[in-house]
Amino acid sequence: MIKDVQNQKDLRNIPIQKVGVKDVEIPLKIERKPQDKENKLEEVVYAKAKMSVSLPSHYKGTHMSRFIEILNTYRTKCLLTTDIEHILFDMKAKLDAKSAYLKFDFKYFMTKYAPKSKLESLMCYDCSFEGELDDNCNYNFYLIVKVPITTLCPCSKEISIHGAHNQRALLKLKVGYDTNRHIWLEDLIETAESCASCQIYSLLKREDEKFVTECAYENPKFVEDVIRDVVIKLNENEKINFYEVEMEAFESIHNHNAWAYQKCYK
Repeated sequence: MIKDVQNQKDLRNIPIQKVGVKDVEIPLKIERKPQDKENKLEEVVYAKAKMSVSLPSHYKGTHMSRFIEILNTYRTKCLLTTDIEHILFDMKAKLDAKSAYLKFDFKYFMTKYAPKSKLESLMCYDCSFEGELDDNCNYNFYLIVKVPITTLCPCSKEISIHGAHNQRALLKLKVGYDTNRHIWLEDLIETAESCASCQIYSLLKREDEKFVTECAYENPKFVEDVIRDVVIKLNENEKINFYEVEMEAFESIHNHNAWAYQKCYK
């Protein structure tokens, strides 16, 4: 019989809060927001998984291969909130752990149309599914999106005779909600983009560029403005019971960035 080193006793009496695997590359099947109630759309995305469990003080190590085994049993399913919960319970059971953690990071593409020419192109967003199961089997799921936007400085516009400086910015939203409810990636991304000075597009013709330039100029916002506008929309969403909002503007006239953050349990 081959010796199981991981199950050997460890005498240092130190439990480890999280131990596992990360950057596990895997195709992930997720559900897109349907255009109508009849058509259910699924898509396979390239994802990286991060999986961990707590390790009791008396175990020398965890069984790393079991993480991959569990992941492979779910990779062909269209993952929803409840599926993430099932994976976490499997991780706790098969690894004899009190708590478990799972995160999928992936690129999500959406079709966008230029504001004036209406030309179609794909826009890419960094998204994540994150789940955790604590010692008391309480489950929390989080949906995360990182949305690039444009902001234009209100102060620059006010004090300048001509023009105003603007910058590309990154708006990160992390929201939690009950498993009996659902929030689409598309809707969360739309919430973020609606709070910008102007949206960002991957394809613009001259008439589109004119539009987005003038749109940002007529809608100047500090990072504080964007954060507050997002908070208002998230507070109005009855499905959401938790959120984190983080905003970073990559300044065009400074050697530093502007940054703001807000967190709330509803």
